[in-house]
Amino acid sequence: MTEEQAGAVPEPAAADKSGQGVVAAFGQSLKTLRLRAKMEREEVGKRLGYSASTIASFEQGRRIPPPRAIDRADEVLEAGGLLTVWKDQLEKAQYPAFFQGMAQLEKRAMELLAYDTLVVNGLLQTEEYMRALVGNHCPPVDAETIEQRVTARLARQDIFDRRPAPLLSFVMCESVLRRKVGGGEVLRGQLEELLLIGQRRNVEIQIMPLASEDNAGLEGPFTFITRDDGKRFVYVEAQGTNTLETDPKQAVLAAARYGIIRSQALTPRESLAFVEKLLGEL
Repeated sequence: MTEEQAGAVPEPAAADKSGQGVVAAFGQSLKTLRLRAKMEREEVGKRLGYSASTIASFEQGRRIPPPRAIDRADEVLEAGGLLTVWKDQLEKAQYPAFFQGMAQLEKRAMELLAYDTLVVNGLLQTEEYMRALVGNHCPPVDAETIEQRVTARLARQDIFDRRPAPLLSFVMCESVLRRKVGGGEVLRGQLEELLLIGQRRNVEIQIMPLASEDNAGLEGPFTFITRDDGKRFVYVEAQGTNTLETDPKQAVLAAARYGIIRSQALTPRESLAFVEKLLGEL
């Protein structure tokens, strides 16, 4: 079938329920509307700020466009909302199935507490750190998947600009800050980013020293979230598996455990000074 023979715009409700099915159906919609408007990919890309090859990747379901690009495409192609109606489904589809529930919780969090022992928390990562991290995935993932995951992770960082601002606390093991994911320059940029984020009034960053004799977090990383309706959740992820705990008793225990971890770690002021010290060693 040629581009000119493309059919009608598919409706979101008729799309495959899987994430890839949603992405593919949106791409077909974008292509159909572009052909209806008698526009080449180069022209659409120029108006949206992308290359023709990127527009092709959107249409072929290999890459998910960010929300602002979807809004702009709807305007440029005079789609009358036929593209923007896909935004919620595409937002979910950009995350692995196991993380979609957690991503939705982050959007409604009034409090988020995270303890990390392996890598910098995704909400704190720089784009370069993200790319290096996803690039280390085993088995390797393709370039389109890397772009999709980086775009999704960057979108999650809107949490820092939300109003009202949620309370955010991050405790991480010292080893996280010494692990040169992506090399020395990537780590340098990441440490500098932590110093900037740590100055936000609603954010506390603390370091758990390797020399500490007491550590209530030796069972591993976890995230504790209080949703805007007061409900509490605990999220744990490791080795491709995850658990989203909704039992109130487990949430209480996780909150208590996090409080102990925070008391055992360096204070926020001491932690930022520690990060500056590490920067001086690079």
